[in-house]
Amino acid sequence: MAAAAAEQQQFYLLLGNLLSPDNVVRKQAEETYENIPGQSKITFLLQAIRNTTAAEEVRQMAAVLLRRLLSSAFDEVYPALPSDVQTAIKNLLPGFLQAVNDSCYQNDDSVLKSLVEIADTVPKYLRPHLEATLQLSLKLCGDTTLNNMQRQLALEVVVTLSETAAAMLRKHTNVIAQTIPQMLAMMVDLEEDEDWANADELEDDDFDSNAVAGESALDRMACGLGGKLVLPMIKEHIMQMLQNPDWKYRHAGLMALSAIGEGCHQQMEGILNEIVNFVLLFLQDPHPRVRYAACNAVGQMATDFAPGFQKKFHEKVIASLLQTMEDQGNQRVQAHAAAALINFTEDCPKSLLIPYLDNLVKHLHSIMVLKLQELIQKGTKLVLEQVVTSIASVADTAEEKFVPYYDLFMPSLKHIVENAVQKELRLLRGKTIECISLIGLAVGKEKFMQDASDVMQLLLKTQTDFSDMEDDDPQISYMISAWARMCKILGKEFQQYLPVVMGPLMKTASIKPEVALLDTQDMESMSDDDGWEFVNLGDQQSFGIKTAGLEEKSTACQMLVCYAKELKEGFVEYTEQVVKLMVPLLKFYFHDGVRVAAAESMPLLLECARVRGPEYLTQMWHFMCDALIKAIGTEPDSDVLSEIMHSFAKCIEVMGDGCLSNEHFEELGGILKAKLEEHFKNQELRQVKRQDEDYDEQVEESLQDEDDNDVYILTKVSDILHSIFSSYKEKVLPWFEQLLPLIVNLICPHRPWPDRQWGLCIFDDVVEHCSPASFKYAEYFLRPMLQYVCDNSPEVRQAAAYGLGVMAQYGGENYRPFCTEALPLLVRVIQAVDSRTKENVNATENCVSAVGKIMKFKPDCVNVDEVLPHWLSWLPLHEDKEEAVQTFHYLCDLIESNHPIILGPNNTNLPKIFKIIADGEMHEAIKHEDPCAKRLANVVRQVQTSGGLWTECIGQLSPEQQRAIQELLNSA
Repeated sequence: MAAAAAEQQQFYLLLGNLLSPDNVVRKQAEETYENIPGQSKITFLLQAIRNTTAAEEVRQMAAVLLRRLLSSAFDEVYPALPSDVQTAIKNLLPGFLQAVNDSCYQNDDSVLKSLVEIADTVPKYLRPHLEATLQLSLKLCGDTTLNNMQRQLALEVVVTLSETAAAMLRKHTNVIAQTIPQMLAMMVDLEEDEDWANADELEDDDFDSNAVAGESALDRMACGLGGKLVLPMIKEHIMQMLQNPDWKYRHAGLMALSAIGEGCHQQMEGILNEIVNFVLLFLQDPHPRVRYAACNAVGQMATDFAPGFQKKFHEKVIASLLQTMEDQGNQRVQAHAAAALINFTEDCPKSLLIPYLDNLVKHLHSIMVLKLQELIQKGTKLVLEQVVTSIASVADTAEEKFVPYYDLFMPSLKHIVENAVQKELRLLRGKTIECISLIGLAVGKEKFMQDASDVMQLLLKTQTDFSDMEDDDPQISYMISAWARMCKILGKEFQQYLPVVMGPLMKTASIKPEVALLDTQDMESMSDDDGWEFVNLGDQQSFGIKTAGLEEKSTACQMLVCYAKELKEGFVEYTEQVVKLMVPLLKFYFHDGVRVAAAESMPLLLECARVRGPEYLTQMWHFMCDALIKAIGTEPDSDVLSEIMHSFAKCIEVMGDGCLSNEHFEELGGILKAKLEEHFKNQELRQVKRQDEDYDEQVEESLQDEDDNDVYILTKVSDILHSIFSSYKEKVLPWFEQLLPLIVNLICPHRPWPDRQWGLCIFDDVVEHCSPASFKYAEYFLRPMLQYVCDNSPEVRQAAAYGLGVMAQYGGENYRPFCTEALPLLVRVIQAVDSRTKENVNATENCVSAVGKIMKFKPDCVNVDEVLPHWLSWLPLHEDKEEAVQTFHYLCDLIESNHPIILGPNNTNLPKIFKIIADGEMHEAIKHEDPCAKRLANVVRQVQTSGGLWTECIGQLSPEQQRAIQELLNSA
């Protein structure tokens, strides 16, 4: 005992030294502390916290260190602790909650912030006292004597738990039911503002206000807990608020409806009709801010429920919004109605919008003219900014149907760009530039050419003033996107403008963000400052980044991708500087869009550089290859990772055999192996989560999403292997052997169907590109491939059937007996009753194609004459375009060799063959540039010369089929 007490005493000294102002003492104490084993550390810290006789600052220091230890690695540290220590840590919680409560009433919210941090990092720790934690948060949130910040932090505890421990929280429905009215009450906390309706500048949302905090909390909670729970609880509240005579309640009710759309998506879809009818009534509410909120709800639903929303409600919504846009006395309402119309048209199917085009254009034009006059007379521009974007959005959806209205708008739009030069009109001018370029893209080069050179001159003039623009000038990003659209419209003719455009574009793409590492106190003094965002690193430390310029940088990088894609060799002058910019951006972790653009640019830049010859191309590839492989290994975001893998595969296809060194292969092999191992490990982890005490159907939904993400990465592993096999052929098989056990594991019968599908696809590539050497591995995949032709999953059947087809085509002699065995299995699938339904048709067509390949490449394995009539009756294929071309080529071989079974006695099968060709043409299964089209056209022409037969063949076709035959003859 005495020894333990002495050790504890030493530990108090150590804690004191950690607080020492003397650097040397403190440094030494930190080293000593680091070296104490984890278990003892926790025991010492707990004793220090519970020892009421120890000095106050020593106990505080111990509490901070214990929190740091637990929050950084709770799942590893906590379960390993002895049960008495676990209990001791759990027992700290009631005291901690008391401290949260007391400190709030002493105007100190630091303890409450720690509770938010626990909810964020170690929510499971709160489980034994969850009810108490939630009740405390509710009490503080509802106490109007506390300041707004404290009430919002108390709400944040519940909202954070709905994100980090949704399943645990869903069991406490009583608390959720009490939290919802709290959030709604916050949303009612609005101020009267006389000047609101006609303010010309949109001030940013006041993020400290209760109304904004309540709305954001509601949005996050609906997404976290799911609509099944939230919608029934909130529906009645919203209905009551919408009937309240006080405008603030009606406003809050509509904003709440907008906020829950994403989280309650499925449940709201069922009652969308009554919701929409109800919301539209409020576009005529007596109070302008309620009308504004109604516009907001319509715009939000148009985005959340697209395109079903547009299909069901187009008539009512367009009419109501156009009427609201006429609200002359209230600029803010007019502008917001225009904004809702933009949301509506962005996701509106073209065919639905066309009938309203005349009416829409008439309204938008008259408002534009009116607002242009107001701009000249009063200098007001808010509505005009939105209307210009509405016009752009309508043109963008209507495409060529916008041509008749082009001359109505273009002169005014050009006028705005020429004359709106004052600083306060920068946004208007930027949006107008966007509008002109979108209209140009919609109506096409022919119509736009009359104005193209004027517009280019206007843009160039803005461009030359670029150097004087401030970095945050909103015109910059509009200009950059407009240039890229001009490039799409003008094609190769755009090249002449590159020298002017590329300077500013490269400057914007090279923006370096400001970053800082701060403690929480510094962060609070800065967060009022504009444009900083923070990532909490735990333990009162935050990483700050100034986000201004990041979106512009991302846009600029995407536009460089666009130029490389559109101009190809015309862009070669700039490939070197662009590749030097882009390669380091694969590690630009501040913005996903930048990394995606960097990855996309790589294969396109190689295409551009081709014209400079192999040496320049190889140099460029060497510059990017290492970085791409490393990025596949280190990229944290799965969406970005899939783009990087896709681009890497494309690069290998461009560069071909010999592009990877032994070191590259070694590194890539290790990374792909790790990705496949992670794939299996994640599946196991999901199974463990399904055993958790809080598992419910919403958890299952999120596990399904994770699963989809995993499978998507698996498809990219397959892409990379495909590009390597098709470039290197059988030389790469020894390298592939390290992955072989993992790929074999994918096609085991107990694995989920996507695993089996993609495992088969990889073996399909081995057979197609590495035969006859592939037979060495036949023992691993041949049986499964034959078995999976009849699998329950159509995706698995398709991969198996494709494999059997390439086996016949490329497989060599060893595969012959298996072709014989495969035939009846393939026929069984094709002849199944439901083989042509939507979900089955692709698999079935691959089976038909495989039968054709067996007859064509291994004719002595099967009785061709017996199979051919059946095969002919299964044509044409029209879903799987690649296989369709293969079958048409084989059909041409048979016709050109006058095969008696195909032509039939006295050519009686020819009308049937004409039907097959006509249907193939109608379904666009025949590409006119493909040599196959010429062969089919020649078959038709030969018949054309023999009068009677021609009449008979054409006579049996429908008018549509006859047109298709004519189309083929005209184009091939």
